[in-house]
Amino acid sequence: MILKRNCLPGKCGDCFLVAFLVALSAALLFSGCSKPKTAVRDFDGGPYAASRVDVKKGIAPVPDEQVAVIETADYGSIVIELYPNVAPHMVERFKKLIQERFYDGTTFHRINAESGLIQGGDPLSKDNDPENDGTGDSPYANVPGEFSDIPFDRGTVGAARRGTSTEVAGNPAVSEAQARDTANCQFFITLGREPQFDEDYTVFGKVISGITNAEIIMRAPVEEETERPADRIVVKSITLQPRSKHLTNQP
Repeated sequence: MILKRNCLPGKCGDCFLVAFLVALSAALLFSGCSKPKTAVRDFDGGPYAASRVDVKKGIAPVPDEQVAVIETADYGSIVIELYPNVAPHMVERFKKLIQERFYDGTTFHRINAESGLIQGGDPLSKDNDPENDGTGDSPYANVPGEFSDIPFDRGTVGAARRGTSTEVAGNPAVSEAQARDTANCQFFITLGREPQFDEDYTVFGKVISGITNAEIIMRAPVEEETERPADRIVVKSITLQPRSKHLTNQP
């Protein structure tokens, strides 16, 4: 399910450039474009999904001693507990980037109340070019998929990844098998039951406080026919704090 950007009047002269930008944007899982769409893959439950053997079954999440605390500029905080026993590589990457202050100044660049999710973590969202939001990565190599049968429910935190794509403008094609190992730095939070993501995206945490703040973000105004917030939803910082400090907090 490829997300496509509409071609704007007066900007279609250079077809090569437009094709390149469209391909780059569509290649990421959550690139924040067409509002009626959600992820950049087909949720068809086809033969490949049925033959999967790389999904951890029956695993109970064991929270890390530290939580990730997202402080936004205008919407309060969101506290996420992390599951290193479920997704050790993604949790390690997330914590590493937090310690490097990688996420400070990024935005929630994609919100969709109909699909029940918000997405952030793209370093390119720090600039003033919304067209590149959703296409950025960290300086580090991609993280392999760490799939489990933990469902995507209200508050589940998943790792965004690329979707399949064909070769365009010299960029190599990406197969489904390759796409599954392209998580890097971007993350998303589901705010309702979203079974289309189950076992296809890495679950690495869950919101334990501030879920109502996330829902307010999800319902913020968007630009017409897009999933792009009308006003920037800035993440001032993400920090690691003791989980025990937040256990008594209310959503």
